[in-house]
Amino acid sequence: MLRIVTQRTEAEAELKRICDRTQSDRQVHREATVREIIQTVRRQGDTALLNYTAEFDRVDLSPTELKVSGAELEAAYQTVSPQLLAAIQMAKQRIEAFHRQRVPKGWVSFSEPDIVLGKRYTPVDRAGLYVPGGSAAYPSTVLMNAIPAMVAGVREIVMATPPGSDSQAGDNSQAGDNGRRGSGISPAVLVAAQETGIEKIYRVGGAQAIAAMAYGTESIPKVDVISGPGNVYVMLAKKQVYGTVGIDSLAGPSEVLVIADETANPVYLAADLLAQAEHDPLAAAILLTTDYGQAKQVTIEVDKQLEGHPRRTLTEKAIAHYGLIVVVENLDVAVALSNLFAPEHLELEVANPWEVVEGVRHAGAIFMGHNTPEAVGDYIAGPNHTLPTCGAARYASALGVETFMKHSSLIEYSAEALQEVSGAIAALTEAEGLPSHGASVRLRLSGDSRH
Repeated sequence: MLRIVTQRTEAEAELKRICDRTQSDRQVHREATVREIIQTVRRQGDTALLNYTAEFDRVDLSPTELKVSGAELEAAYQTVSPQLLAAIQMAKQRIEAFHRQRVPKGWVSFSEPDIVLGKRYTPVDRAGLYVPGGSAAYPSTVLMNAIPAMVAGVREIVMATPPGSDSQAGDNSQAGDNGRRGSGISPAVLVAAQETGIEKIYRVGGAQAIAAMAYGTESIPKVDVISGPGNVYVMLAKKQVYGTVGIDSLAGPSEVLVIADETANPVYLAADLLAQAEHDPLAAAILLTTDYGQAKQVTIEVDKQLEGHPRRTLTEKAIAHYGLIVVVENLDVAVALSNLFAPEHLELEVANPWEVVEGVRHAGAIFMGHNTPEAVGDYIAGPNHTLPTCGAARYASALGVETFMKHSSLIEYSAEALQEVSGAIAALTEAEGLPSHGASVRLRLSGDSRH
């Protein structure tokens, strides 16, 4: 049952608790486990990957099975339905069109005589994408991560995803005694990868996959940037390899915060909350509403829509622990609470969303009005669905083309321009006690051309 809160102080405390939901006493143990996995992969390479896959995913692979074969890639197209293939291609087209508008452009400035300044943007050479497995397949994750890299001009994209459609995304825990699992990967995932030009796909999940892409093994090449969501072990692995490689973000479990007024439909609100809760037991589903009667209706509708839900146990757990309805005095209070939480997804189910959005300062993606459920952004709209979570929207943004690019400064001075600033440079180098810095300017201006 969804809890209803009416006091602002209680609401703030609950929002903080939900925001901090990934923090636990088990984190230190998990970090140690991840550190050991990373070091073992660095030392043993493919052997470690095969051993961890057998231990955690309960899949026995031969060395030649780490990489998905060309025959499997071709067979995937024969398995997906024409409708699904068309949907993947439509999503690709829209996501690509959006991200092509966001490619940063280099520039040069001649604002001062004899001085040229600018920036030059270049893509990384190789990107690694992590696509989680588990109880669901995620072709949308492939599209959302691969397309920005492709648009950025990355030369080579490799992908890692756990083997077996019923694996637990390499969660680095025992999988139980229900027999060995298959080594297959969802055909939809394989088709989405091929549609974006990815040919190097590896059957490996969890922290070991992140380690492999960060440091390289006999089969998996070392990459420059790793992107893609995963469970806590994947997140901790990305955190530990950051600096060796770039990463997109430290994504936590998904979340939605809905702001609603009396014009919102309780049936739609309940569906939107459940659409988030069905992701993960740690997923957060929050409603801020100005209408107490509506709040009560939503709780009833949530229970009704859960009847016969194929992911009911998981979804109920998320709702019970991290579901919340807050009844607020007005929309200004709702926006203030939303900014405090800084949600990954923010839905504005109000009569005038463009007026309300003016007060929003922190949100990963904002869905405007009654006809824009979060699912539109998850799959087809075009903006990226890889977003900051757990309050990170206060300082972070969605994954984009920039994730796979870096920029270099361009600086050119003439002799006359160098002469003009030489006094300031000399004063600063003297203050910092760096005489050779000063000499590098002084010798040029003195005409000393000794070799």
